[in-house]
Amino acid sequence: EQAAAPTRTADPLATPVIQLRGVGPAIAEKLQAKGLRTVGDLLLNLPRRYEDRRTPRTVAEAPLGERSVIAGKIVKAQEARARRRRLEVLVRDESGGTLVCIWFHYRPSFLQRFPLHAQVLVSGEVRQGYRGGGKVMHHPDVELLSASGEPSGLRDDDSFGRVVPVYSDIEGLPPRTFRRLAKRAVGEYARFVEDLLPEPVRRRRRLLTLQEALGEAHFPERFADELARGLPGGQPRRRLAFEELFLVQLGLALRRRGVKVEPGIAFRALPEAIDRIVSALPWPLTGAQQRAVGTIADDMRKPEPMNRLLQGDVGSGKTAVALCAARLAVEDGYQAALMAPTEILAEQHARSLRALLRGSQVHVELVSGSLSQREREHASRLLRSGTAQIVVGTHALAEEATTFHKLGLVIIDEQHRFGVMTRASLMSKGHRPDVLVMTATPIPRTLQLTLYGDLDASVLDELPPGRTPIATKVYRDAAREKAYEVVRRELRAGRQVYVVLPLVEESEKLVDLKAATKERDRLAMEVFPDVSIGLVHGRQSAAERTEEMERFRRGETKILVATTVIEVGVDVANATVMLIEHAERFGLSQLHQLRGRVGRGAARSYCLLLTGTSGAEWAPVARQRLRVMEETTDGFRIAEKDLELRGPGEFLGTRQSGMPDFAVAELARDQIILKEAREEAFALVDEDPDLHRPENAAVRELLLHRWRGRLSLARVG
Repeated sequence: EQAAAPTRTADPLATPVIQLRGVGPAIAEKLQAKGLRTVGDLLLNLPRRYEDRRTPRTVAEAPLGERSVIAGKIVKAQEARARRRRLEVLVRDESGGTLVCIWFHYRPSFLQRFPLHAQVLVSGEVRQGYRGGGKVMHHPDVELLSASGEPSGLRDDDSFGRVVPVYSDIEGLPPRTFRRLAKRAVGEYARFVEDLLPEPVRRRRRLLTLQEALGEAHFPERFADELARGLPGGQPRRRLAFEELFLVQLGLALRRRGVKVEPGIAFRALPEAIDRIVSALPWPLTGAQQRAVGTIADDMRKPEPMNRLLQGDVGSGKTAVALCAARLAVEDGYQAALMAPTEILAEQHARSLRALLRGSQVHVELVSGSLSQREREHASRLLRSGTAQIVVGTHALAEEATTFHKLGLVIIDEQHRFGVMTRASLMSKGHRPDVLVMTATPIPRTLQLTLYGDLDASVLDELPPGRTPIATKVYRDAAREKAYEVVRRELRAGRQVYVVLPLVEESEKLVDLKAATKERDRLAMEVFPDVSIGLVHGRQSAAERTEEMERFRRGETKILVATTVIEVGVDVANATVMLIEHAERFGLSQLHQLRGRVGRGAARSYCLLLTGTSGAEWAPVARQRLRVMEETTDGFRIAEKDLELRGPGEFLGTRQSGMPDFAVAELARDQIILKEAREEAFALVDEDPDLHRPENAAVRELLLHRWRGRLSLARVG
């Protein structure tokens, strides 16, 4: 039954897929299982690649080692039981050449998909058969064109004689069926989709209209040749990705403008005060630190609130820069608050700040959930009176009961680990305070512009002198003893060692405890019997973990076994070995952060990556991660590679990070498109700050709908 054409008053993209002609309840259920619930989902579900089916090759013409499309007829389909079970389908082309299609992983019912004499198209990499046999394809894409043996299917416009879109598989839905639905969605609905890009932007960047882009992305005509050559989406995809990135950047530009137009605190930040503060530090600042301090001081002098991101690699000295900013606030009679995600980190920051301020009159107060009632009341009095000038704490700083005397600067460490409302609550405790966001997780440029695009950014891209590079080596499980020899050598030299086990799910904390205890006992009895070994695991309270870390810091334990991640920022200069078990299970940035826990002093340090399985069993991505770790210690290069391997969602590791969902754009490869979209978005807000011009009305409405409430949280989103 034909669905009624959508009207202009309805949002055509929101039309449920079941209203599309040819979609019944069974097909709708299959589409919804893949996340395709509306016509808009179908339109934005772009092909993963394209196949040039204008001229299929014969078997003889198909080169070894290349992807080819071959048309033919099934002449045999059988299960073979040689060294391992496999399914073999023999396809004969019109010239008599034969190709064997082989599957090693399949369900028993899979054989029924290949009726004898059916016309098929097979697509995949052509290989040489076993022991010099004929040509084969392993796990090819196969499309049934005609089950009867008649060649009519070969003349189907959607499947043959053109550059054909190949979509991700949908369980129980043949590719031809999905192609027909996609074509119908484009034909019936694309013309109703409103083009949100302002016309001057579209012309300046030489972009297709939205209708053209959707049509060409799904069923290329004008751009068939470039898509057939394997270009990553070409012009159609560029247009769709540009719009997604443009809308996000426009929202960020509006948030940034909202911050800048409202007055805040204009600190004096006098040059002589900066010189005095910097010269009081126990060591000279690096060039990168000096530049960051200068830029932050410039921001603090301005009447509009500072909203700056300070990022750097592990050990680059963010705490010293933050201290300089805090002291500038204190010099003008204001308080500074530093909020850290965990108690261990908060205590680390408080300890570091007190050491850097030794000999000064500046009072640093620690506020955390583990304080006794009496201690909390005492700390509260110091905060309210202004005696506590620099306040360090966890989310307890944002609680309703916490009151400041005169809060002027908020420093948030690892912002993505706090909820938006927690950050907003802390900032509301002062009158539009300046904000400095710190992260020890190097953020790729594309991700920074998308996640923190409304913040000005400072980067610490050099390490303090005297740091010895960390030697990193991967050890197979069979070579474990060689890794232990490195540990023994360092222990004999009076050094300390971390041993980290993979994190487990929250629901498995009991397993976590057993695994940690078992590993600690094994090391104590079998490997390092004369060494004191501590243990940090997920079943301990925050106070217990803190005490265990303190014992390690004081040197009472020489090896620390941990199942929870050794926190970013934890600093034990005497620790020179980071041994990571099952390193193949960790993300690349996570491995780099763990490695950063050693190498804090002048002694040479080591990161030993032990793998729990033979290399042949790892996923290729795990091999790439470990290879990158051995090749470089550059956190920014590692972050770019991690983003490429995992995508932004997994890279950030949390949904509350505020990362937008992209249907088309891919940050790892769309850097140029992002740069262009950002330039246009910020220029548009400069020209039309409230988007009141008629040509910007549609995009304004969409932004108000999409960013509801988030623009008002402009400084914390």
